[in-house]
Amino acid sequence: MTFVIGVDVGGTFTDAVLDDDTGQMISAKVPSTPANYADGVVDALAALATQLDIGLDALLAGTHHIAHGTTSSLNALVTGNVPPVGFLTTRGHQDSIFIMNVEGRYLGSSPHELQAVLGQTKRHALLSKRHVVEVTERMDRDGNVVVALDEDSVRAAVGSLIAAGVRSIAVSLLWSFRNPAHEQRIREIVAEIDADVFVALSSEVSPRIREFARHATTIMSAQVAPGLRSYLSDLEARLQAHGLAGPVLVMQSNGGAVAAHRAHISAMSTIGSVLTGGLVGAGRLGRQLGHRNIISTDVGGTTFLVGLIVDGEPVRRSTTVINHHPINVPSLHVEAIGSGGGAIAWIDAGGNLHVGPRSAGADPGPACYGQGGAEPTNTDANLVLGILPTSGLLGGRKQLDLEAARAAIKAKVADPLGLSVEDAASAIYAIQNAQTADLLRKTVVESGYDPRNFVVYAFGGAGPAYCAAYAAEVGAGEVVIPLGPVASAFSAYGLVSSDVVLTAEMSDPGFMPVDPARAAANFDQLEVQVRAALDDQGLTYKSVEIARSVDMRYTAQLAEIEVDVPGGPVDADAMTRLAADFEKRYAELYGEGTGFSAAGVQAITFRVRATGVLPFSPEFPRLPQAGTHDPAKALKGTRKVCLDVRVGYVDTAVYDYEGLRAGHQIVGPAVIEVPTTTVVVPAGMTGTVDALGNLSILTKES
Repeated sequence: MTFVIGVDVGGTFTDAVLDDDTGQMISAKVPSTPANYADGVVDALAALATQLDIGLDALLAGTHHIAHGTTSSLNALVTGNVPPVGFLTTRGHQDSIFIMNVEGRYLGSSPHELQAVLGQTKRHALLSKRHVVEVTERMDRDGNVVVALDEDSVRAAVGSLIAAGVRSIAVSLLWSFRNPAHEQRIREIVAEIDADVFVALSSEVSPRIREFARHATTIMSAQVAPGLRSYLSDLEARLQAHGLAGPVLVMQSNGGAVAAHRAHISAMSTIGSVLTGGLVGAGRLGRQLGHRNIISTDVGGTTFLVGLIVDGEPVRRSTTVINHHPINVPSLHVEAIGSGGGAIAWIDAGGNLHVGPRSAGADPGPACYGQGGAEPTNTDANLVLGILPTSGLLGGRKQLDLEAARAAIKAKVADPLGLSVEDAASAIYAIQNAQTADLLRKTVVESGYDPRNFVVYAFGGAGPAYCAAYAAEVGAGEVVIPLGPVASAFSAYGLVSSDVVLTAEMSDPGFMPVDPARAAANFDQLEVQVRAALDDQGLTYKSVEIARSVDMRYTAQLAEIEVDVPGGPVDADAMTRLAADFEKRYAELYGEGTGFSAAGVQAITFRVRATGVLPFSPEFPRLPQAGTHDPAKALKGTRKVCLDVRVGYVDTAVYDYEGLRAGHQIVGPAVIEVPTTTVVVPAGMTGTVDALGNLSILTKES
């Protein structure tokens, strides 16, 4: 028997899903271990082995591969827990990373912050000025050498950085994306001086025009790559010591995996790995259920995530922002806020109640966990409201302390606001529903779509408690809660479902219509790169799929829009269609009539994405048919639950998911207890168990 395993490390829990070649699928959920996340990975794998009644070594010996979503890169960047790095750039451009191209004053800021013009300040730079050193060299915009590389200046610069304790160096030279020869020679010189110093080249990490974003991406890559390499190397060695037969793959923000031993080369591609697993899983399940337009929502312990699938494909973006710096990383478009189950409720100086973004995390966790936490969280509010069972989570393995939850809410929210504990808990629940609906609406509408044309998928440990409310709030008519064999470990199912995806890109600005021969040559060069990179992964693929795109803009604009290039020959007709597709997409995003064709259209960055399709297609197994809509046999009883402060606590039916079968209908108000999550069906809504064990809730009359 052969296994494929996905392990998703979250801020509070680590989830694992196993699929085997007989179609069996199981899942496990264990607490995350922030001191060393690898411990939680091993704990999750051991939990899977226990369910199969085999040892951990036997499990890993039969494993084809493990797909891992890691938080290490993102956590390091967000917290600033990165080692000092050096930065080498072209003479005369030492200060460009500090000037920040003005973007440092507004990138990553909220609309409210942007309105306070006088209060805007430049963000902290990514590194110290003493670690930025210029070298003598210069290329022109066409990649021609204007000033030869002064190798003595390079040796002096590298020597000074190493003497200052730097063990990782970022190299980003002017116009290196047109000719990388000088950057490549600098790496050779560093290796001659000290082969153990890590080097990141902008021509490999981010071969795009605009130096600030390219500098920032390369510097961040140099900051996280050594730590990522160390973490993955140690994890893989630890698992191999237990007999792991196959490789460890690492999820990337582009929705595909990469071999762990190669992940540090494209370290920045892993920064969103924990965000994209659920979106990939939603796409896979959507194909089973026949849904092509999906809003993927994930409420975990720390964050609330929203992503989109349109016409069967996830919506992508070519740039993201981290710590107010632009990062050139092709990724699935996933928006996130700190509004998970562990989000802390707090009152500001004006007496206003907020929920998040700060989280209680896994340690100490919500007050009701009894691990020393004293701050009230969404989880504590849900326990007080009767949504969560007092018998605990994880099938009773995680005990919950109702009195501790009440005490935390009373001290931090209820007493300061002059409310009862129950009303305070209701307010926390209402705010959570409102801010999740706001992010959902913002993500969909700003991407140019209407939420009413989508089905909402909701997962994560806390998602099913809120999803019916936030789906109804934005006008979506149906919400699907993936339960079946994975329940709240759905993001790990996405990892199991992932293929290997690699991207190559190059900036080659030109006015449309671009010479077809030039465009075709760019795509051919990039395809050679991605196919070679696929071969370097050391994996066998069922097939290889190639997708092409171009970042485009109107002349004189700064921001681009990624436009897909259909398969087929790159000829004059293809270039004409590409320009038309750009203008159509621009109108979808910004409204009819907002384009300006007279300005002309430019193609800026060419991109090729290769998908190495792995020989596994995990699908949810079918559930036995009930033969009746009446779920009476699954009814555990009733308890007082408050879902609306205006209504108060009402007797609410409580069902055991293990007793439900395909075709059973749950009429709200009701609560469905699943071992790893709790589902809320509000009054006026009906939930139906589908053939795969998922719960479909209609939020309005169809």
